[in-house]
Amino acid sequence: QVQLVESGGGLVQAGGSLRLSCAASGRTINFYAMGWFRQAPGKEREFVAAITWSGSNTDYTDSVKDRFTISRDNAKNTVYLQMNSLKPEDTAVYYCAVTSRSGIGAMKVESYYSTWGQGTQVTVSS
Repeated sequence: QVQLVESGGGLVQAGGSLRLSCAASGRTINFYAMGWFRQAPGKEREFVAAITWSGSNTDYTDSVKDRFTISRDNAKNTVYLQMNSLKPEDTAVYYCAVTSRSGIGAMKVESYYSTWGQGTQVTVSS
């Protein structure tokens, strides 16, 4: 069973940057696609970004394209989310998760993810 732990969240001013990390333990994630989701107060959890097991394909929700970059280091069993040009509307708890699905469309689907981290808070002030 894999365990996921997110880190790197915090308080940042609008326009700033943060890099989130998702460290996996207990089992390698090298052969699995990974995703980042977020949940803002009073809203449902939504897809943010995903990356295939090899890192060759990525996908983003429209609101973060050109600002966020997902990457992975399989040697470290870790996935990252580099967030630049942050906006107040990016404020949310960010979760990483693992899925056995690998299609671009499938990686957007929350129910396809089997294991989730506990989340890390990102707060962007205006």
